[in-house]
Amino acid sequence: MIAFVHGKLVEKTPSTVILDVQGVGYELFISLSTYDRLPATGSDCRLLTYHHIREDTQVLFGFAQAEEKRMFERLIDVNGVGPKLALSVLSGLTVSELVAAIAESNVKRISSVHGVGKKTAERIIVELRDKVDPLEALAGRTVGGGDARNAMLRDAILALTQLGFPQDQARKMVQAALDADPAVTDTEILLRKALSSK
Repeated sequence: MIAFVHGKLVEKTPSTVILDVQGVGYELFISLSTYDRLPATGSDCRLLTYHHIREDTQVLFGFAQAEEKRMFERLIDVNGVGPKLALSVLSGLTVSELVAAIAESNVKRISSVHGVGKKTAERIIVELRDKVDPLEALAGRTVGGGDARNAMLRDAILALTQLGFPQDQARKMVQAALDADPAVTDTEILLRKALSSK
């Protein structure tokens, strides 16, 4: 398998790039998220790759970030989602937006992507819900971040689940508390706000 390709960026479009690797031109299909992170034409470029092999063709898909490649691999495991459709999903939504939509069972958000129907969006949610981290979904929607903030979010969600709230509801309660006061930095205060917003 080809894990990554590193070479000179010869050509780029919103859907493909060509990298010159020691005189060999590799064409890789990319998402808009990766396109936005590409350097200028003529620069050195390194992209993680997924090497898709079928009887009649071999195709390389390129990713600027490991998290995008991981999500792509999860998506193509979903029944009815091929590599091209998975790339469309990642062009229409960032990884954090997709994770949040899956965690919230937001069929409308996922089916807003061109080529994704309601049934496919529902399958993506059902098959990937247990594979996404609700903390990652919450962290992706909050300003700031960092280990301390993630620890605060994790502790607040854990405390609510220990109080008997389902994890999905606990995450929504913490999100509501953060929406009301984005500057909160203390787990106990966040927990009180989450309970009062219920």
